[in-house]
Order: sequence, then structure tokens, then C-alpha cells
Amino acid sequence: MIGTLCAALAAVSLGACATGPTTTSAMALAKEAPMFTMQRTTEHRDGDDLLSAGLGLDGLREMVPPSFANPDRPTAAELRRRALWSNWRGIADLGPTGGFGSLYGSAAAVPGREFHAYATVPGARHPHRVMLQLPDDFDAGKRCVVVTASSGSRGIYGAIAVAGAWGLPNGCAVAYTDKGAGTDYVDLDTGTGVRSDGTRARLDAGDLAFRPALPQAASGVAFKHAHSGDNPEADWGRHVKQAAEFALATLNDALPQAAPFTFDNTRIIAVGISNGGGAVLRAAEGAADWLDAVVAAEPNVYIDAPGARTLYDYSTEAALLMPCALAHFDGLPQSPLSPVALVMRAPRCASLRAAGMIEGDDTAAQARSAHARLRDAGWSDGAMRAATLSVDFDLFRAVAVTYASAYGRYSVNAHPCGFTFAAQNPDFSARAATAAERAAWWSDASGVPPGPGAGIVDSTLAPPDFTLQGLQCLRALNDDDGAAARRVREGIAATTAGMPRKGLPVVVIHGADDGLVPMAFTSTPYVAAAKEAGADVRFWQVRNAQHFDGFLALPDYATRYVPMLPYVYAALDRVSAHLDGQGTLPADADIATTPRAAGSALEAAHLAIPGQ
Repeated sequence: MIGTLCAALAAVSLGACATGPTTTSAMALAKEAPMFTMQRTTEHRDGDDLLSAGLGLDGLREMVPPSFANPDRPTAAELRRRALWSNWRGIADLGPTGGFGSLYGSAAAVPGREFHAYATVPGARHPHRVMLQLPDDFDAGKRCVVVTASSGSRGIYGAIAVAGAWGLPNGCAVAYTDKGAGTDYVDLDTGTGVRSDGTRARLDAGDLAFRPALPQAASGVAFKHAHSGDNPEADWGRHVKQAAEFALATLNDALPQAAPFTFDNTRIIAVGISNGGGAVLRAAEGAADWLDAVVAAEPNVYIDAPGARTLYDYSTEAALLMPCALAHFDGLPQSPLSPVALVMRAPRCASLRAAGMIEGDDTAAQARSAHARLRDAGWSDGAMRAATLSVDFDLFRAVAVTYASAYGRYSVNAHPCGFTFAAQNPDFSARAATAAERAAWWSDASGVPPGPGAGIVDSTLAPPDFTLQGLQCLRALNDDDGAAARRVREGIAATTAGMPRKGLPVVVIHGADDGLVPMAFTSTPYVAAAKEAGADVRFWQVRNAQHFDGFLALPDYATRYVPMLPYVYAALDRVSAHLDGQGTLPADADIATTPRAAGSALEAAHLAIPGQ
């Protein structure tokens, strides 16, 4: 297979570069040609499948994850099944009244094969995972590939509910990348990492997905997004293109009777949400004549334009100010962690007042001041209300800690603010992970601690405002002029997006109340700049929608917000029909939705999807 795949890669690379700049040298083209290693193929039929590993919608809805026969040493098949369960539930609202499987979407069994490999972009120290899911009913006459990138920092199955749930039932092959992040956690105490199939092995194994450079006596947990030294976000677009190139090369090998598959004769639609949405927009930059269409939902994307702000800027700002500002609101959404977050509001307000960041002599006045600061910085009240969830679950701090390390290209135990990662005791001190915790990292983790068996270790924790000192250090990396701050900001600058090529259909979808990746800082300035540059970008702004469909399983959130995935699938339907010559691209829309009442089922009227 390897020889055939390399030959196919040569054809793909030549086809992809045929319309590139005529001054590009053959040597430069060779350097850009992807090399895929550690290839493996698995078959999924007869009680197993590509979408849910045989769990089906009922199994995905189970509150308890699929079990391991031996929790300390699960098999590759067990890990895959559990990874699919975890990633479905992390992305989609699968509740019985949420509409998935009846009103929109499908988790019906799709038999087929999976092809896995590692790919490395030029100049990177470490590979990213790529995967192709090839359904048995793939239509070689239609030649459709959906290419996607995981949302957040998730592993290779992190876009299964986004791209797989639409592409596979439509007979398309689906290509994935973890875009240089993922859940290939290294346990520094035992010297073990993750193999291609998700099982664990010693760091001297030949097929590990991530093998960081380690200082002496290192302990705790290392993971690729924070510790690769590659600043993977700067290469998101190239990760997506390499996943598409892997798809074509694999199709040439798997379906030789229908070969060649090239960018010229195969439809390539890119889709992603959150970080995955930012990745597919990065893939659309410049010439990008290998892409036929892009659908990006709630994208983490930054451009140098009025109103735009970087993820690191607004996340560190929110991590500091939002816990206090939320005390200004009544009737905030409630999560299981809201009672814990509630008691930290007054201490944060007092700390900010003492630091001179806000004004006021009591908590109410201080909260008004923090709220005003965020409003002046561009936060809407709707985004702040939805951000309650991110405050409850400490997501802003989690983003800031990991991304500071990534942007600065810091190695293990070299974080500029002294943060490390490890399993933790109840008092948040570090401890060694158990064998069962290590075994489940690949399937259960989100790619950024805190999570199961791995948390953020902050040596500066101190009452009454426990996380303040660490957050002030993180914020200083955005605002100050020291060497560490300049290093982090240099990495941030490398993530700036360019404009999509003219004529490429691009649909951007964003929840107006997104409290993690606010629309005002990302999609709104991106769309305005793209349109000014002459790009064919359509924009759906969805009212009463926030960032996390998965959290709509919480009853209070279900009555306030509508899910985003129905709009992603609808946009893909419209784009696909347009490419078939059977419909028009969606027009810009400010979509007025109506969240469902408590205990009632989601209906089409609640969503008000344009054209339906």
C-alpha cells in the first residue's frame, strides 16, 4: 500500500500545484508535497460502523460511556468506540427533545473503512493526525470529499458530528485532521505516549503520535497543542489541505478502478465549527483553487481589520473581568457548576477594584464597572450572558493557559507563567495519574485540560481570589512589552487570516450570543473584510444561539438557545445543491429564532432556517 500511496501522492501534488505560481521551483513543490507515515486501515461493518462504532443514536445518548473490559489496558476498538461517543456528546445536542435524528441530522449506521496516517507540514517538529472515512456506498461517479478539522483541540474524531454526520450519509468520503492538537497525551511520570491506534506505549515506541523533548525530572502531563513547539494554529490551513491530499491519495489506492482522483475531478467541500471553522477559513486563503466550497460555523478566526480581536486578547480579558461582570445580571443561565462560580464573584470584584481595573465601593458597583468595561471592549450583553457557561467551567483560563504556551512555542515545564498540567488531588495539587486515567485520555479528553485525569496546576493559587495572580500574568503576555510577551504576541500574529479567493463560495454561520468566540470579534469583521475584497461570502447570524450545542442538554440552556448544527447541515445542503447546478447559494440572513419551552421538543419553526 505504501508504494501505491506514494505514487498517488505524486499525482495529487502535481495536480494541486498545476495552477500555482509559475515561479515556484520544483524543489519548493517537493518540499510542500505531504509525506504520510504510520498508515493503517480498519474495517467497520457488522455491528460496527463509521459514525458511531455500532452504538447508534440510542447508544450515543447513554449517559455512561462505553466500558473497557480492562480499564487499565483498553483495546484499540474499545478506545475508538469511546472516542466517538465522547466527541458526539461534546459537540451535538443528542437529548430526546433536541431534534437530532428526527428534525435534523443522522447517526444511522454507515459501514465502510477508515484510513489513518500522520502528516507533517514543512517546518513542523511534530505530525498531525489525518484520517479518511470511506463509506461502502461511496459514489465514485459523484466524487465528493468533505474535509474538516476538529473543533477546539479535540482528537481525530472531533468533527464526527459536524462533517461525518452530513458527509457519510450523503455518500461522500470524509477527511479529517486534528490540526496539530488532539488527545495524544504524554504521561511524564511513566514515560508513555499514544500510538496510532490510541493505545499507550513507552516513549521509545516507533509509532507515537507525539514525542516531546523532555527536561530532566519532568512530571505531569504533556500534550501537543501546548508543548509541540510548533504553534499549530499558524498552520491550520495547511493541515486542512494535507487532509484533503491524503483523501485523494487514499482514494486512488483504495479505488484503483476509478482512479485518478484529483482536485480537478473531485468535489472538495470544507466544513468546520469553532477552531475547525477557523481552520477551513484559513484553508480558503489566497488561490485555494483546490476547494469548491467552505462552510464555517462560529469560527475562531482573526484578521487585521476594524473590530477584530484575537482569541488570546478577549479570552484573557474575559477570564479576569467576566466573573465580576456577571454579578451585574439577573436571571443568568444555570449549570451544575454555577453555585461554585457564584461565590467567586465578590472576591474577583474586590480584587479588580484593588488592582485599579474597575471602580466602585461595593460588589454591585464594581460589577457595573466591570460590565461597562466589557461593553466598551465590544462584548454584547447576549454574549456575556452566554459566557456564564465558560466562567462556570473555567474555559477562559483553560484557553489562555494552553494558548500562551502554544503561541510562545514553549516546551514542557517552560510556561511563561509557570503553569503545568497533571492529574490532581482535591486541593488541586499535582499527583501521578492512575493507569486507568492514562488509558482513557485519548478517548475522553478534549485536548485542553482541565478534563478527566488531567488539570491545570497553578502554583500561585491563593485565597480569596484563587486564580487571580496566574490570570494577571497571562493577561500581561497580551499587554506588556517583556520578552515573554513579545514572544507570545509574535505567535499570535502568525495566526492572522487572509481573504478567501474570489469566486469560492463561503458560508459563515455564527450565533449572535456566542460567549466563547464572540461574533463581533471574529465572523463580523471577517465577513465585512472579505466582502470588501470581492469574495463570495454569505453570512448567517443566528439569534438566540451560543457556542456549545452539547450543553443544550442542560435544561436551562435548552430553553434559552437553539442548536447550531442544523444551520451547518442546511448550509451544506444548499452549497452542495448549488455545485450540482440545482439551487442558489444562501443569501445573508439575520435569523430570528424562538427557543423551545421547557420540556417541549425542538421543531422547525423554532429554527426558522432560511429557505425551509
